[in-house]
Amino acid sequence: MWELNTVYLQGRVKFPTGGESPRAFGQTRCDSGTDSTVWMEEDAVHCLPMDMPEDIQPSGIFFWEVFFMNPTVQFILICFAVVAGLLVLAALFERLCCKDRLRLSSPKYITTVAISAALAGLLMLLEFPLLFLAPNFYKVDFSELPVLICSFYLGPVAGVLTEVLKIFIKLLFKASSSAFVGELANFAVGCALVLPASMIYHCKRTKGTAIAGLGVGTLVMAVFGSLFNAVYLLPAYSEMYHWPLDQIVAAGTEINGSITSVSSFVLLAVAPLNLLKGLVVSILAMLLYKRVQPIMFKRS
Repeated sequence: MWELNTVYLQGRVKFPTGGESPRAFGQTRCDSGTDSTVWMEEDAVHCLPMDMPEDIQPSGIFFWEVFFMNPTVQFILICFAVVAGLLVLAALFERLCCKDRLRLSSPKYITTVAISAALAGLLMLLEFPLLFLAPNFYKVDFSELPVLICSFYLGPVAGVLTEVLKIFIKLLFKASSSAFVGELANFAVGCALVLPASMIYHCKRTKGTAIAGLGVGTLVMAVFGSLFNAVYLLPAYSEMYHWPLDQIVAAGTEINGSITSVSSFVLLAVAPLNLLKGLVVSILAMLLYKRVQPIMFKRS
């Protein structure tokens, strides 16, 4: 049987001179009584067995609290789980449904994915806001275009791998401005477009199934992107930046007066943004796929 014990830690720090100490992650601002600013963690939660001796501190529970309860560690674990889950889903589909997909040697497969990821990473650097739809911390890029073309050529697994490499290539040139929340959103929402589109196309590779796949992928991206923002991304962004959700909603209200809550925010700002991006990327993919195929994917 377990008992939840909460221990509150309070303190007061005074500096002889003015100034501000750097803020550490997960800490809050405390009044030191002078013209200085300090940051402290105000509480900690311990989960201990009721029948355990008080003079024994279990190292396993201490490690869990220090390591796994850290929001940054939790975010990293969620990122790995999302990537692994999408790779497994894509691999299962290829194994069961893509019997006639193009098979390349390992060096050519790796080279094709790498070229596509490099192009996608560079396109991801050219992101820009659409201030008539959403606040400026939401940006649009067309990095899914090379990913879509690669997944149409090689299959869904190649699409997911290209999405992963794209994020790393982008980070080589430009550091994250959103505590990596934006990068996770770009990857997950991008896969929501790429996976359905490539899966439907590889069931029967025709122009009609390509159009149908892109249409379904765009709708899935809009729905999934809205739900993912509402359930996880916006709360995570709020926690990591210590920016209350009502202030994030207020930023949307300045653009659209009908935005008054998180649900209306994702419905009236996030969903139209993803629909517009999916539509533009899909049209470009249909126009360019056959034209760039001889250049990007030289057939033997």
